[in-house]
Amino acid sequence: MRGARGAASRRAAQTPFGSPGFACDNLILRVTLLLKHLITMTIRERSILKGALAGLIGGLAGAGAKALAEELFPPRIAGQRPPPVVLAEQLVGHPLPPNQHRAATQSIHWGFGAAAGAVYGALVEMEPSLGAWRGAAFGLALNKLTHESVLPRMGLARPREEQPAQERISEWVTHAVYGIFTDTVRRTVRRNL
Repeated sequence: MRGARGAASRRAAQTPFGSPGFACDNLILRVTLLLKHLITMTIRERSILKGALAGLIGGLAGAGAKALAEELFPPRIAGQRPPPVVLAEQLVGHPLPPNQHRAATQSIHWGFGAAAGAVYGALVEMEPSLGAWRGAAFGLALNKLTHESVLPRMGLARPREEQPAQERISEWVTHAVYGIFTDTVRRTVRRNL
């Protein structure tokens, strides 16, 4: 019996599919295919649309986190009109009644948060290094652009030098929170698109 098995295994070793060289080549091919598959799984195709959609969803989450952070650390003192109310009044051309202040603030807050998140998502899709500090850099840059530059120029907020320290600090902190939440949710959503 042993002789028969030995002869059969020698014949198998002489065929192309049973040769020791084929087994080694087959292993190399399988490892190469596995590595190629793993590499293509980690390097996904860039899509501005998918990035923007993920950013929009992330921006909504970030806007919610920022609203909660502002409840804990309010940027304005009682009686101070928030920039979204001033903007809404400029758009409609007359002062808003107090019962419409919250609606104006919320609609602009959530709309701007979603739009900024969508732009961020599209930009990070094309240049991943823009996602620095897990979104905190985005939030801080957004604060610098809006509350310290554009809003004062539009007459929606006081110039930076005239803003109370509490307002400036709160805006910095809550915008960092916004950026971190926006980026965290954006990454999760984008991974699943």
